[in-house]
Amino acid sequence: MKFCSQCGGLLTIQVPAGDSRPRHVCAHCGEIHYRNPKLVVGCVATWEERILLCRRAIEPRHGFWTLPAGFMENGESTAEAATRETLEEACARIEIEALSSLISVPHYDQVHLFYRARLLDPHIGAGPESLESVLIREEDIPWSEIAFQSVSFALRAFLADRAAGSFRLHEHSLPPPATT
Repeated sequence: MKFCSQCGGLLTIQVPAGDSRPRHVCAHCGEIHYRNPKLVVGCVATWEERILLCRRAIEPRHGFWTLPAGFMENGESTAEAATRETLEEACARIEIEALSSLISVPHYDQVHLFYRARLLDPHIGAGPESLESVLIREEDIPWSEIAFQSVSFALRAFLADRAAGSFRLHEHSLPPPATT
């Protein structure tokens, strides 16, 4: 960030009075511009025993499999975001059941939330960000082709809960990627 969204003045990085972290502060009007984590919201949606997966048509991880998910928009709840993303990516209508996984991704300044959801019907498709969508059995999940660690975590947590016959909220923090 270089310019203030309030007055157009130049931003400097400083620790504002009463704060403990460096922030972007306007040298002209004093406006403090906070940069906070973004929410990525999606769901583990099921039809009978099968799980909805989408093959990504966009980067990052083009061609890899994921749960329907994406960035939350202003003015919507997290459940609304999960419902919208599922409709956009898989042309699927869902009913949200409960929050299943909360995953902190501090190295990307993100928090990923995954709900448990039930498909209202088995009709799915591929939205603009998906190459294809499938309803897949647990034993057929392409684990080596899952796009993101948070998706693997959410899927594994869901499957463990389903096998145990009891669902709960799972919280996890992802470590930074290994550097080579």
